[in-house]
Amino acid sequence: MGAAAQLTPSDPDWKELETPPPPAFELSRLVPFDVSIHSALQFGVDAGTIAIGKDGVVRYVIVARSASGAVNAMYEGMRCSTGEVRTYARHNASGGWSRADNSDWRSMWGNTATRHTLMFAKQGGCTGNATPRSVDEIVRSLRNQDLEKIR
Repeated sequence: MGAAAQLTPSDPDWKELETPPPPAFELSRLVPFDVSIHSALQFGVDAGTIAIGKDGVVRYVIVARSASGAVNAMYEGMRCSTGEVRTYARHNASGGWSRADNSDWRSMWGNTATRHTLMFAKQGGCTGNATPRSVDEIVRSLRNQDLEKIR
C-alpha cells in the first residue's frame, strides 16, 4: 500500500469509502485463530472474503462456531491505524445477511464484544498499527500462528 493509504488516527481528512455488500462466505475456507482458551466458540476468518480498501480498512467475514455446530458470522471492517472496528452486517440462521443498524466505529481494546477482532488483528489482521500490504500477508500470518502452536 502506498503512503496515502497509510492513515493516522489524527487524519482529519480520512473518509470511509462506500462499503461493498457482504460477501458470500464458505466454512471450508476458514483460517482459524485463537480468541481465548476459555471460549466455547471456535473462530475463523474466511480468507476469500478479506479485502483491503483504498481507505485503509481491512474488511472480512468472521465466523464463530459452537461445539453444537451453530454458526454465527459477521461482516466487519477494521482500521489498524486507530484500533477500531465496525460491524456492517450479521449473518442469520436462515442464511441471509442483516445490515447492522447504527454501526459506528468503536475501539477493539478493552471490550468483550470486540475481543475476536482484537485477536484477529494481533494474529495477522494488522501489522502492528499498520494495514498489512496484502491479503496474502494476512493469511500467511494467521497460518504461521497456527504452525507455531504445533512446534
